[in-house]
Amino acid sequence: MLKKHDVLLHHPYNEMTPVLQMLEQAAEDPKVLSIKITIYRLAKESRVSAALLRAAEMGKHVSVLFEVKARFDEENNLREAQCLQKAGCFVIYGMSSLKTHTKLLLIVRAEGERVHRYVHLASGNYNEDTARYYTDLGLLTTKETYANDVSDFFNVITGHSHPSAYRSLITSPVHMRSQLIDLVNREAENARMGLPAGIVIKVNSLQDKDFIEALYKASQAGVNITLIVRGICCLRPGRKGLSETIQVISIVGEYLEHSRIYYFHNEGRPKIYIGSADAMVRSFDRRIESLFCLEDQALKEEAINILKFTMQDNVNAYVMNESGSYKAKMEPGVKPFNIHKEFFNVTTESIKGISLF
Repeated sequence: MLKKHDVLLHHPYNEMTPVLQMLEQAAEDPKVLSIKITIYRLAKESRVSAALLRAAEMGKHVSVLFEVKARFDEENNLREAQCLQKAGCFVIYGMSSLKTHTKLLLIVRAEGERVHRYVHLASGNYNEDTARYYTDLGLLTTKETYANDVSDFFNVITGHSHPSAYRSLITSPVHMRSQLIDLVNREAENARMGLPAGIVIKVNSLQDKDFIEALYKASQAGVNITLIVRGICCLRPGRKGLSETIQVISIVGEYLEHSRIYYFHNEGRPKIYIGSADAMVRSFDRRIESLFCLEDQALKEEAINILKFTMQDNVNAYVMNESGSYKAKMEPGVKPFNIHKEFFNVTTESIKGISLF
């Protein structure tokens, strides 16, 4: 199925089972040559870890970039990493002073005279427990553009090559801040020229000064900007002469909002990036992070619908005032719209042709 079209999983509304099954099948499949993965947090009784152990036992090359300094999970991660290493996996215990926060998986399989690569890129951890109550996004694909980028990424972090230019990935700590700011600036320039422009960003936290300054300038140019920030937000919306076209929403409800989506209108040809990175100094400068660009139109519509529904929510939503305080969005007499229930009802037909601006 993946060879026909990409699949975007929206957890917990879609289960993590397809990713786990792909890993478990790869571990047993004699045609699979190698598995490479980055790990930040694992479940206590991890099917991911069990599959990697089995793959090593079956003689496959297994490379694991393991972040042993994941907060609150240090002991579990170190124990799991040592087990994998003893089983014959090639384990990298982080990258010097950088924390590995990106979520990538690459499976290489021999099929006839060719080698095919199966890729998973995500915002969430390879943790089947938290996938039941964290909202996250993951892309399953066999497209060469993604496979080449992820393969190059693993070659870089294992020391087999120097950083190269990616086609679908934006990575930190090298280029992420500047590339995201360029995308913001492009929307600002379009607005100045009288063209349609818009930005919608969904992250856990927004704190990077340079990125915030770029958003302020875009607002002053007339760009409509919606920021969906669950936690820390150091930007102030609605301030006259500074951020009049910016609104900030925080969603706090049944599930923990964990997905990151960066949407740029791009004159009606949206550029949408999904991945592990928040707009923070630590994400841009002190972590290995990645954002990937959605290419498929149907998947873009899925991501746009996530943003549109989130902007409509009036049950879990809190709107930031100019002062930095928040007020509940729900008003008496208004029909409730709860994304933590509505996302279970989404169909492909219901979102076809959807747009934000």
